[in-house]
Amino acid sequence: MDTCWQLLEPTFVAENNSSSVIMKKTWLFLVICLTSYVALGQTVRERINFDDDWYFAYGHPFDKTKDYHTGTSYFTYLAKARYGADGAAAADFDHRAWRPVNLPHDWAVEVPFDAKASHSHGYKAVGPGFPETSVGWYRKIFFIDSTQLGHQIFLDFDGVSRDSKVWVNGHYLGNEPSGYQSFSYNISDIINYGADNVVAVRADVSMEEGWYYEGAGIYRHVWLRTTPALHIPKDGLFVHSEVTDSHAQVFIETEVDNKGDAEQHFSVRHRVLDAAGNMVVQSADETAALLPMDNALLKTRVQVEAPQLWGLDTPYMYQLVTEIWADGQLIDQYQTSFGIRTIYFDADKGFFLNGKHAKLKGTNNHQDHAGVGCAMPDELIRWRLQQLKNMGSNAIRSSHNPPTPELLDLCDEMGILVINENRLMGTTNKALYELERLIKRDRNHPSVIVWSIGNEEWGIEWNEIGARMTQTMQNFARRVDPTRPVNVAISGGWGQGSSTTVEIMGYNYLVHGDTDEHHKNFPHQPSIGTEEGSTFATRGVYFEDNERQYKVAYDVKPRPGWFTIQEGWKHYAERDYLSGMFIWTGFDYRGESTPYTWPSVTSYFGMMDVCGFPKDNVFYLKSWWQDEPVLHLLPHWNWQGKEGDTIDVWVYSNCQELELLLNEQSLGTKTMPLNGHLSWKVPYAPGTIKAIGYNNGEHVLTKAHTSTGAPQQINLKAHQTVLKEQNDLAVITVEVHDEKGLHVPTANNLIEFEIDGPGKIIGLGNGNPTSHEKEVFIDNYQQIELPETSLYSLTDAKLARQLTVLDKKEQKYIKQLEAEKALVTEFVLAEMPNENQIYTWYYIHVGQKQRVYLNGHLLSAQLSANDKHASFVIDNSLLKKGTNHVLLITQPFEPQNEWDKPNRKAGVIQVITESELPNRQLFNGLAQVLVQSTGEPGQITLKAKSEGLQEGAICLDVVP
Repeated sequence: MDTCWQLLEPTFVAENNSSSVIMKKTWLFLVICLTSYVALGQTVRERINFDDDWYFAYGHPFDKTKDYHTGTSYFTYLAKARYGADGAAAADFDHRAWRPVNLPHDWAVEVPFDAKASHSHGYKAVGPGFPETSVGWYRKIFFIDSTQLGHQIFLDFDGVSRDSKVWVNGHYLGNEPSGYQSFSYNISDIINYGADNVVAVRADVSMEEGWYYEGAGIYRHVWLRTTPALHIPKDGLFVHSEVTDSHAQVFIETEVDNKGDAEQHFSVRHRVLDAAGNMVVQSADETAALLPMDNALLKTRVQVEAPQLWGLDTPYMYQLVTEIWADGQLIDQYQTSFGIRTIYFDADKGFFLNGKHAKLKGTNNHQDHAGVGCAMPDELIRWRLQQLKNMGSNAIRSSHNPPTPELLDLCDEMGILVINENRLMGTTNKALYELERLIKRDRNHPSVIVWSIGNEEWGIEWNEIGARMTQTMQNFARRVDPTRPVNVAISGGWGQGSSTTVEIMGYNYLVHGDTDEHHKNFPHQPSIGTEEGSTFATRGVYFEDNERQYKVAYDVKPRPGWFTIQEGWKHYAERDYLSGMFIWTGFDYRGESTPYTWPSVTSYFGMMDVCGFPKDNVFYLKSWWQDEPVLHLLPHWNWQGKEGDTIDVWVYSNCQELELLLNEQSLGTKTMPLNGHLSWKVPYAPGTIKAIGYNNGEHVLTKAHTSTGAPQQINLKAHQTVLKEQNDLAVITVEVHDEKGLHVPTANNLIEFEIDGPGKIIGLGNGNPTSHEKEVFIDNYQQIELPETSLYSLTDAKLARQLTVLDKKEQKYIKQLEAEKALVTEFVLAEMPNENQIYTWYYIHVGQKQRVYLNGHLLSAQLSANDKHASFVIDNSLLKKGTNHVLLITQPFEPQNEWDKPNRKAGVIQVITESELPNRQLFNGLAQVLVQSTGEPGQITLKAKSEGLQEGAICLDVVP
């Protein structure tokens, strides 16, 4: 769901999966339409999800022959409009041999790990040193109905990693260097109305933007947006409020653009709807006039009586419906979700939401997950946010970039506060424009409470340049959005540089300074702990193993002088002037595998691993970040071979007193300190270790771990078992049980998966920071580009070898031909095709009527150039190891102009190698499978098997 768009009235939409022989096309009116606005039977605005039916292939950053010769024409795409588009950017480029993909898509997660790859990016074989996998191309064909002529049509990209270039119908639209900014192109003038259109996108991750895993490709949603010529532009409406005891003043600022050919006189009207769709209040009409290509900003206000406030426990959302009317007709309609709430940061008392104190209990998070990388489905984002809420967290910081829009929609819906972070500090016009784009996109989200303009800018944060840049960016942000404060996260130079001018101080790690001293010196400056923790932990590990690069899951100092999670939280909890603390991090992420390097490929900082499986620190925070009773006992009790050895047993709980028992023998009762934990030294004996929690002497909770037997049975659990039919998701936990049905926390079995029904496995993981297993199992697509053909007369002696391999009937037939010529080329196969491979020749015509031979075998007796999508699925028995010969008998195309160069290349051979069955090893008892619905109702069955274990299975119902 997008905050700016909702379906107001039903409009006819349908899905059409029909296609030409190979290529699929999207029809503007014949697709699932997520959002449309209808007035008097006429659609005035549409926003269509554009994620399906793309084609993908690797390019190359500098070898033009591997980048489809793009940019090699005499006139390049930078020289002439459309005329210079060549290679994969050209409108008529044949992409049929590319791999079909749906978005979001992250190709970096598909490539293998490599010790030579970037440490900060998780050792994936992309980026510096890996040119063969650092450029990706995407293409998509779509149809625009002729009735759309006169409308404004836009392509909206939520995010492409990175350095993207976009073409439509061969027209170069522009370049977005950042992998995190949302961007949009107006394609109205270059559309083929009533005909096919094609968009091409080139992404290049050869240079890194961040210092953490960033993914590669179109990893966020794409939208096709249609508006009238007179319309409200994207992110063109700002709604905010001031609240009193009895009502709220809602201020509305509306941009209007006139992209038409005539002056427009119009009025703008606003209606506020409650969550049930009932009208709360309507504004008076504002009238204005705009000349062609002009724009205006209109401001008004309405009063909402007794408003329901957006809050952490009751995230109430209103809808603002904004309409443009002219000559009694509804011209445009724009809907914005918004919340009414107040925020305030007090330098001495911290943060207040709706007048009530709220300690920020937050986490920092990057945007990747096991199995899918950065291309997270919306439901997976929701699931991750829910895991944080379950921990007691009420806030996130989008480290260190603008978040995906769907994350903010979900934070609005779920009641989660957000520090929204800019990617790069700067005060040039371009840098300020990047900040403005972020703020305008996200300023209607009630969840957003702070704009973060920078993070650990070590070159400037401590000096006068940093102070000046911070002040300038802060002033600029206040002009775009006067309702929220600005923050910089600072790791050094507290009391200097940026920290002297920033509105809200952000402390990154207590080891770097004294917050009390800073507060004393800057008594009027509110503050937040923007990063704390950076502790190292491996889920399920309780004895350090540096050889295998596993850290213990106990909460211990990561380095001398640094703070544990408990020490950090106690510092922030005990000081009212500190608004709260953001843990580094909520989830592990790829890259930054500190304190190790290869073979570790993920971080160790997370409260949860890359799958979202909780480490033990989750339960420390849950004990003190929320009010429900908590009791967590660590470690597990499977320590065969350590009988008699001392085991550190910890208890996390918010119960007043805790008793520990081993095999029903009490080991003593202790009082839980505020914001603390309890521990015992226990000689190991097989059996059951148990903790009992008491409040006021009354039993509250019991937690026990029992030594298990060997694994016997695979068990699958899904976070939801009923899915919507289009791109919904089930997060499935894989574990094994012993003969008594107990979860085996030390199991590391290899599990193989099979899926049946309207679903697919889109990724797997297990949280092992040193695992180099495949995360996604997809068919391998390769292309063999046929070299340019050589032209011969049919009587040329050089042709004799090609003709002699034909049977006598074919030889006789060819000798009778007079006007035809022979075109000859060849290709080489290193190995014979195997039974798991499919070879398809996507043919490009070289003449009007063609007789096509492969290794002497006739594939087509008379292939017409009118067949625009000619292709041959090649019988593998016709192919051979080594050189394969292609012979074409035809009247070759002749140049129509002296500058023409008729095609002499007969296409591309696509080689598909079928993937093996998906599999994943358990890590300390757990693995994860992500299953996505594929568009049809029915039942998905996922089966899991492993040698020596009973098979597990789970069924998921997919409903319309």
